[in-house]
Amino acid sequence: MRDEQLLRYARHILLDDIGIEGQEALLNARVLVVGAGGLGSPVCLYLASAGVGQLVVADDDTVELSNLQRQIMHTNDRIGQLKVESARQAVTQINPDTVFVPLAHRLDAQALREQVAKVDLVLDCCDNFETRHAVNQVCVELGVPLVSGAAVRFEGQVCVFDTRQATSPCYHCLFPHGQEVTPTNCATMGVFAPLVGIVGSLQAAEAIKVLSGIGKALVGRLVMFEGRSTRWHEVRVPRDPECPVCRHRPHVSMEPSDKT
Repeated sequence: MRDEQLLRYARHILLDDIGIEGQEALLNARVLVVGAGGLGSPVCLYLASAGVGQLVVADDDTVELSNLQRQIMHTNDRIGQLKVESARQAVTQINPDTVFVPLAHRLDAQALREQVAKVDLVLDCCDNFETRHAVNQVCVELGVPLVSGAAVRFEGQVCVFDTRQATSPCYHCLFPHGQEVTPTNCATMGVFAPLVGIVGSLQAAEAIKVLSGIGKALVGRLVMFEGRSTRWHEVRVPRDPECPVCRHRPHVSMEPSDKT
C-alpha cells in the first residue's frame, strides 16, 4: 500500500476489524453494480471512497431532470448524459484510483454471466423484478455474493444472499418469481428522496463487510426501514430447500465470517 493510500484510508485502517489486511482486500476487490440511479448513487460513491479497486456499473439510461431529486451521483449539467458516464465522472472525482468500467447497455443472460464471473460481489440496485431474478440466478450459479436493496415511497429493504453458505437463502427463496404482479418502482409510485440514500448506504456497508471479511453480514436477514415513522424491522429469511434456483447449489459451503 502506497503512502498516499495509507493516508487516504487511515480512518479505516485505524479500525481493528479492518486494518491493513481488510483495506488491501477492498483495494483488490472487483464489484458489479446493476443500476446507477437512486440506490446505485450512494453505493458507487461509498465503495469508491472506501477504496474498492474496480467498479463495473451497468445502466442503459440517461440522466433526466426528474432523477436529480434523489440520484445524488448525477448533476444538472449532466442531464442527457448516459448515467454510467455521469457516474464515472463522480467516482473519479472522489477516488481516481478506483477503476471504473461503464456498461451502457442492458445485460442479457450471456453478458450478465460474463460480468458476474469476473467480480467478487454484485450489488442489485435496479428497480424491476425481472432483472433482480436474472441477477440472482447467475449469482447462485457462480457462487458470487449478492447485496440486494429496494426503495419505494417511504419503505426500503436490504438483504444479503451468499449461497456459498449452506444456510443462505437466495432472492427467489424470499420473493418467488412470478408472484409479483404490480410494478413497484419510483417512476410510478414515487419515493422519499433520502430513503434511497439510507438504503444504498446500507448496501454499501454490507458490501464492504463481505469484501473485507468483517462483522456479520445480513445473510438470511431482511432489514426493512419505514421512513414516515423512522422504524427499523428485521425478519429472518430461511432458505427454501425446494427452491428451484438454489436447491442444487454447486458450491462448497462455508461458515460466515465474523471477526467482531
